[in-house]
Amino acid sequence: MKLMKLLQRLPASVVRRLHRERYRKPTWLTPIPESHKLTEEDITCFVKSMMQPVLLAMFSKTGSLDAAQALQNLALMRPELVIPPVLEKTYPALETLTEPHQLTATLSCMIGVARSLVSGGQRFPEGPTHMLPLLMRALPGVDPNDFSKCMITFQFIATFVTLVPLVDCSSALHERTDLTEVEREMCSASAEFEDFVLQFMDRCFALIDSSTLEQTREETETEKMTHLESLVELGLSSTFSTILTQCSLDIFKVALEKVFNFATTNIFETRVAGRMVADMCRAASKCHPTESLKAFVPHCCNIINQIAVNEEVLNEEELDKELLWNLQLLSEVTRVDGDKVLPYRSDLVQILQLTLHLKCKQGYILACNLLHHILRSSALIYPTEYCSMPGGFHQPISDYLPIKDWGRPGDLWNLDIRWHVPSVEETSFVFYLLDLILQPELQRLQRFAQGEQDMGRDDVLQSLTIIQHCLLGAGSLMPPLKGEPIPELVHSMVNLDETTLYTGAKYDESRENYRDAVCRVMRQLLHYILEHSEDDTKSLFSIIKIISDLMHFKGSHKHEFDSRWKSFNLVKKSMENRLHGRKQHIRALLIDRVMLQHELRRLTVEGCQYRSIHQELMKDLLRLSTSTYSQVRSRAQNVLYTALGTYNFCCRDLIPHVLEFLNPENSTVTQQQFKGALYCLLGNHSGVCLANLHDWDCIAVTWPAIVRSGLSSAMSLEKPSIVRLFDDLADKIHRQYETIGVDFSIPGECCAVAKQLMITGNPVPKEPVPPEEEAAEGLKRQELKNLESVEKYKRLIGDLLDFLNNRNMPWKFEHIAIGFLSLLLRDDHQLPPSSVMFFVKSLNHDSLYVRKVAISAVAGIMKQIKRPHKKVPVSPSELCGGKELSAIVAGDRLDNKWLQYNGSSLPRTQQEWDGCVFVEKTHWGYYCWPRKLMMYAPMEEQPKQNLTREEMTEREQIIYDHFSDPVFINQFIEFLSLEDRKGKDKFSPRRFCLFKGLFRNFGDVFLPVLRPHMERLVADSHESKQRCVAEIMSGLIRGCKHWSYLKVESLWELLCPLLRTALSNITIETYADWGTCIATACESRDPRKLYWLFEMLMESPVNGEGGSFVDACRLYVLQGGLAQQEWRVPELLHRLLQYLEPKLTQVYKNVRERIGSVLTYIFMIDVNLPYTQPTTSPRISDFTERILLQLKPLTEGDEEIQNHVVEENEVGEQDERTQAIKLLKTVLKWLIASAGRSFSTAVPEQLRLLPLLFKIAPVENDDSYDELKRDAKTCLSLMSQGLLYTEQIPMVLSALQEISGSSSWHARYTVLTYLQIMVFYNLFTYMSDQKAVNGVRALVVRLLEDEQLEVREMAATTLSGFLQCNFLSMDTPMQTHFEALCKTCLPKKRTRELGSTVDTIPSADLVRRHAGVLGLSACILSSPYDVPTWMPQLLMDLSAHLNDTQPIEMTVKKTLSNFRRTHHDNWQQHKQHFTDDQLLVLTDLLVSPCYYA
Repeated sequence: MKLMKLLQRLPASVVRRLHRERYRKPTWLTPIPESHKLTEEDITCFVKSMMQPVLLAMFSKTGSLDAAQALQNLALMRPELVIPPVLEKTYPALETLTEPHQLTATLSCMIGVARSLVSGGQRFPEGPTHMLPLLMRALPGVDPNDFSKCMITFQFIATFVTLVPLVDCSSALHERTDLTEVEREMCSASAEFEDFVLQFMDRCFALIDSSTLEQTREETETEKMTHLESLVELGLSSTFSTILTQCSLDIFKVALEKVFNFATTNIFETRVAGRMVADMCRAASKCHPTESLKAFVPHCCNIINQIAVNEEVLNEEELDKELLWNLQLLSEVTRVDGDKVLPYRSDLVQILQLTLHLKCKQGYILACNLLHHILRSSALIYPTEYCSMPGGFHQPISDYLPIKDWGRPGDLWNLDIRWHVPSVEETSFVFYLLDLILQPELQRLQRFAQGEQDMGRDDVLQSLTIIQHCLLGAGSLMPPLKGEPIPELVHSMVNLDETTLYTGAKYDESRENYRDAVCRVMRQLLHYILEHSEDDTKSLFSIIKIISDLMHFKGSHKHEFDSRWKSFNLVKKSMENRLHGRKQHIRALLIDRVMLQHELRRLTVEGCQYRSIHQELMKDLLRLSTSTYSQVRSRAQNVLYTALGTYNFCCRDLIPHVLEFLNPENSTVTQQQFKGALYCLLGNHSGVCLANLHDWDCIAVTWPAIVRSGLSSAMSLEKPSIVRLFDDLADKIHRQYETIGVDFSIPGECCAVAKQLMITGNPVPKEPVPPEEEAAEGLKRQELKNLESVEKYKRLIGDLLDFLNNRNMPWKFEHIAIGFLSLLLRDDHQLPPSSVMFFVKSLNHDSLYVRKVAISAVAGIMKQIKRPHKKVPVSPSELCGGKELSAIVAGDRLDNKWLQYNGSSLPRTQQEWDGCVFVEKTHWGYYCWPRKLMMYAPMEEQPKQNLTREEMTEREQIIYDHFSDPVFINQFIEFLSLEDRKGKDKFSPRRFCLFKGLFRNFGDVFLPVLRPHMERLVADSHESKQRCVAEIMSGLIRGCKHWSYLKVESLWELLCPLLRTALSNITIETYADWGTCIATACESRDPRKLYWLFEMLMESPVNGEGGSFVDACRLYVLQGGLAQQEWRVPELLHRLLQYLEPKLTQVYKNVRERIGSVLTYIFMIDVNLPYTQPTTSPRISDFTERILLQLKPLTEGDEEIQNHVVEENEVGEQDERTQAIKLLKTVLKWLIASAGRSFSTAVPEQLRLLPLLFKIAPVENDDSYDELKRDAKTCLSLMSQGLLYTEQIPMVLSALQEISGSSSWHARYTVLTYLQIMVFYNLFTYMSDQKAVNGVRALVVRLLEDEQLEVREMAATTLSGFLQCNFLSMDTPMQTHFEALCKTCLPKKRTRELGSTVDTIPSADLVRRHAGVLGLSACILSSPYDVPTWMPQLLMDLSAHLNDTQPIEMTVKKTLSNFRRTHHDNWQQHKQHFTDDQLLVLTDLLVSPCYYA
């Protein structure tokens, strides 16, 4: 997957770069110098190098989309290199019947390169000649039995047709003499366009015939369209529409006649096939309305009139299929320009009057669609044509030659869009229809709502459907709802009225505003239905939809706009020209984008002012949102959410009404109302959440109401849906809540700049600069608002605390309230003492959830009440006594030496402690110093420590009282040392923060109370007890940052024995917690402050007391502390290394692994980087020297190195060799650990260990090998993956050459596997050094002639890989060398006495001959997907050795077998590279002889 992404992104990046270099307008970005720009040769090389992998990726299992995008970008740069190979794959794929995937893959790639192909241009002038053959051959893809093939064919045809005018230009051959050869070919081919269009229609008709309901459904199945059918319908209609848009009038007339005959000579069911045919007819009428309507409208009207003349038809439940079909057809063909429909208005009105009141629902819905489409086409503003050239293709060929415009982009500055804008006549027609149809329906419903007339439910639904379709059709001509703005929702000195923008629609105020009329009647009807027949849900659904349209519909819906926007972007992406940029899209896309912009303006500009009518409608929606039936509630809520996000400040108005349902004192609330109100508060995933508005006024009422609702009679925790709702509500508030400001002051500088902006002009604002008194009034209001915000903040906390003190509150709501309370902690305002008291008490609450929240909250409170410590600037150069460095040099320098840990100058008295400048941040000073180094001022200038209770603030007193109380502490520690989730508990940073805050703010006051608990817990080896004391200790160590020396000293006198006990009691469950404890304690702390800890940990970590596990744990804990200190403790690292070196011959594996990890951290700072001083910490080179001395017994001997196994009764010193093996095992662990963690690889040092590792590492992959061999193999694998610098490559190669002369064939074999990985990981570094490439080549070729068969075969594999990735090239000297080796004569078989053993050592001649054959084999296998010029000859050379002695014969057979396997798929192309004689030989070799021959 990652490779596919690289394949897709690399060409895109090159196109982006090329665009910037050559076509982009100059910007403020630095211009690219000529020397750094891509040359033509660079581009050609890049495209050539990308083509092979991209062509392979076309048929990948992950899909051809990435390859298509890569080809699209490559074709923009070099169409002549990219398109021909894609065409070569596409033509056979279009012929194949058995491999549909091949067809879909090639077509999707052709879609990507379509524009480059059709445009032709200088680079690929013959491109356009391929278009017609491709289109004709793609037609069989319109296949009803294969959905994916059908869809990709539609997309393919639509893409090509969009780019090309379908005009027969063949007459130009006789009329014009200025045509090129390619243009003449295109002109003669264009005569086939008509044939193509008609054949395409035949295919579509066949598809439609096989899609009818009778064909595809059982009788019991649903009649609705399936998802696949709707996609096919979309593909068919959009492709046919594109074809007709691009047709000449002559071809269009033939197509129109054909589709008219098909539609009128058949009767289709209206669900699936009927929709497809109607879509095709609509496409025809949209392109040329006059001709199409002339054919369709009279025909459909006649049939409908003939059938509907009978009165009985109107009351039939099941209507005549012919009537339904013609009604559907009529409703679709009228979706054209309004002025073209006007001539048929009397016929259409007659049909509407006949059919709108049919009894059959299917019938009247089709009639409503007809009404909707007639109104919409007359009332909206939209483009009327999407042709690829302005003005269409209707000029004579002698004046205008369409083939010149193939693939031409639209001209953004001369789009010449033909707009439909409603004329006076059309507007009059719309209002005539509304008066005729809508008015009576409204009157009927009004009489029904007033109880004056009876109507059945079906009749009500029918009337509502008609009203809804009238609204959808003519909504754009209806002014927004009228009403008075709601005053006093927010107080502002700035005008908050909406800004109205002109979007092309002028409302005729003289006519009746039907939006208001519909609104009035709908509200009456809604109240009537809710009171008398609330179970009429279908009518309620319809009313909800109408209310939604009344409020928001002005010509288009947001969801429809979003889907069109999405599909527009997809089409744009598949056809865009990223190279030339500058919006060079096809004209249809540009027009579509303009239309989308128009719709976007219309959707967003109008109607955000909250008026009285909106208030009433939203109350109705709230009533529906809290009604009895869940589906009604759900739909009403969705409309309500949209409305809440539309009108300014309406949430403030609605919240009290919603909260009324949650009020416990309101006893009439039902469970449905309660749930509905909760959903209203929750909102949807993208809209407004009433419970969490960023405003004090709102959350000050919603949060307490949510908590208080726990006491409501309608609330039942037995109902899972209600419990889930409260969980979701609390979760959403926690996720989305952002701290609301309490201080809204604006700095004076900002006000001054704003004033300047207003008076500088250009442009001059409408509003004048506010006078001084107005500004003063504003300032006064702002101060008042700040005070009010603080009051509301405190009141909200008070309300939540009151509820928490209510004994009747269910536990769920107690948890919700505590959660809300925890969100109210803030940096700029301390929590009131009452809530501090609550949280501190909650530390000992029975509920685990409450305790967890309280721990976090109290840790936060500690931060709030922390007293600020004074800081003073310090000069680093004065501290070190030297001058500042001019250039930046990283690492250990004179000016940062004073920061490092030095055992001889540690602060051991109060005076030394006070005089020592502690720098807590570990990273300061290593690279450079902060511009202004701030340090803590002396002790006497800092806040007083150990205050008496009287000196404390109220909040501090609360905490002091509780934590001084032994009973409270007993209970608290008891809770903290409980197990939460067995096996999953970890060291808790929250508890650590709590203890850190306690000891930071209160000093050592609480130590006497905590000490006995710590001593007790440390002695207990239980996991949870150990974790608890670890959290306390780390908090204590970090919290004593500002304590005096005496206090710190006495603290360590207490802690050191405790830590020793803890480390001796350490278990498998707790060692990670202790590691985290020490690491956390040492983080961002000066090591000189913690010297007691480090000295204690360094005492003797590996002393064997407590067994190997405790040793490993002590090292782990020590490592955790030292790793945090990085470069500041070189002395400790040297001491630790000195201590560990004699212990490297450890027997136990866990200790060895831990020592390996510790060594990695000891040498972590030994990095070789530019501008970096050599480190004073331990260095790998010195360590390696010492190690190699001890490993001498292993490096000198030739015998095999076996793993050392511990004997039970082993006593005393072992020999040097055994010690060396044990040492080597630890060294391997270190090398493995450092591979993933160290900053740089120590190549020279590792090379010195290489020969030894090659000697040990096994060849086969076998898990049964001992630890030593497995580790050696892993180590080699990791070392070969390391990054090499240019200067290190010769060193590595010489080491490998030396090892390749080893007597052990295992070592020689492993050299090759090492070489493969190393070269691939450092490919570009190697390739930039020709000498290194030659060295690798010589080494591999030499090993091809190795006496050991396995080594020779691995050398051949290595060579093949290097050739395949172009690291080595197949040149004449190499070929000659291998051919010469192949010709080595073998000695005649020596006659032997019977019974004598055969000499198995191959003669030197056989080895050389085999080496030659292996070399040829490697060359052949290095090209698995193509046939280079040299390959046929090599295959012939190889075939001569088919009957040689083993192992040559086996090699030849394997090679031929692999060649056949990899070249099988494209053999038709590959065989072109061989002569007939060679093919004959090959066929003999590759085809096994027939068994019956």
